[in-house]
Amino acid sequence: MAYVSLFLKSLGCLVVVAVLVLASMSMDARSQSAPNAMDGPSADPTKEISVTPDARDTEIAKRLQRILDASGWFNPVTVSVREGLVFLDGQTETDERKEWARQLALRTQDVVAVVNRVEVKPQVSWDLTPTWREVVHLSDQAQRFAPIAVVSLTILLVFWFLSRGVAALSRRLLRQRIPSPLLLQIVARTLAIPVFLIGLYLVLQVAGLTRLAVTVIGGTGLIGIVIGLAFREIAENALASLLLSVRNPFRTGDWIQVSGFQGIVQNLNMRTTVLLTLDGNHVQIPNALVFSSIITNFSSNPGRRAEFTVGIGYDASVMKAQDIIIAALRAHPAVLDDPEPAALVDELGPSTVNLRVQFWFDGRTYSIFKVRSALMRQVKRALQDAGVPMPDAAREVIFPKGLEVHGDAAHAPETRAVPTSSSAAGSGDTVVATSGEGDLVSEEPELKRQAAGAELPDAGENLLVSNSPKNEPS
Repeated sequence: MAYVSLFLKSLGCLVVVAVLVLASMSMDARSQSAPNAMDGPSADPTKEISVTPDARDTEIAKRLQRILDASGWFNPVTVSVREGLVFLDGQTETDERKEWARQLALRTQDVVAVVNRVEVKPQVSWDLTPTWREVVHLSDQAQRFAPIAVVSLTILLVFWFLSRGVAALSRRLLRQRIPSPLLLQIVARTLAIPVFLIGLYLVLQVAGLTRLAVTVIGGTGLIGIVIGLAFREIAENALASLLLSVRNPFRTGDWIQVSGFQGIVQNLNMRTTVLLTLDGNHVQIPNALVFSSIITNFSSNPGRRAEFTVGIGYDASVMKAQDIIIAALRAHPAVLDDPEPAALVDELGPSTVNLRVQFWFDGRTYSIFKVRSALMRQVKRALQDAGVPMPDAAREVIFPKGLEVHGDAAHAPETRAVPTSSSAAGSGDTVVATSGEGDLVSEEPELKRQAAGAELPDAGENLLVSNSPKNEPS
């Protein structure tokens, strides 16, 4: 019986030890699954707090209260225990401290569960010591970085001046081979940009930013593509200005017509072409529109042709009218003999035979509007003096077989014959130029004088070549 009693006691001790081991393993598992972040040095207990076996609730509460008060992280804090259930009440500054208190209570002997009612309230501190410590740290870093900054700035300035020198030298050497100012400027800057990029690469290498240096050098093309897509219209106008300056369809001072506007070219910048119209107004046309439009350059060839239409009666001789018109044209000093003037039958109208009168003149010397006015006046006078009828289709109706009038002739209204020509009427129509037509000179010199004296705000650098002296009007 003694051996049986000893065996039963040993078996009971083994059961108790097994239960304690299993409880310890379950507590370790719960502690590993909970957050382990701490504010400051680690204070997480690694051993179970030993109370007395079968600890009473008051002993557990007193033990936990002393530990929490000793930590100084909780103010105030109250611990109460009922049937092994721990209730924590109080305030702390961080969530980590709140979790630490819960884990502490769970690791206490004979604690069944924990109700953590600790409130987290961050404390507002007016202590500037951490801020001042950070300022001192930044100051130390700035002092350590100062030599690198001085060397980097020196390298950047040296290569910036080198790039400007390369650009100036390129413009000087290529000025004879590249007549376009815009193309010359682009080529010079293209040659100068690699020099500056080398300096920037060296600066980043000195600063220890090797990867950033490689990224900057490799990403230059990508940046250009992104900028081109974002500013598509600006890029179109810039490219059009480059092509216009290379092709040179007109020069500064040329009289052109483009996109419905006619005037003297004043400026071609990176965005627009500026014209001084015949009305004295400045018009800015986008270069992309200029490049895609039909351009008429009146200054490229001094000889210009103009025309007008004259209507004569059906009973008049067309050949006689043509001879009269050609004689009147040849007699005017502004009309050129080569190419010769012409009077061509253009249309058989309702009441007139329309003749298209064409003539050539020097556009640099004479005004097209004034010369055409003088010639129309003289041709009309010459046809009237020769008795060539010029009926008005809107007010005159011709009856080739006559018109029979029936009724009392005594009551017919009195009619008067209208003379077809008169030597007194319009006697001044034979002069070369009237006071209204002035001296027939071209408006181009006056427009150029106004254009030279006009101010163009924000017009930018002119990318065109000026007119050569041989193209100026005499």
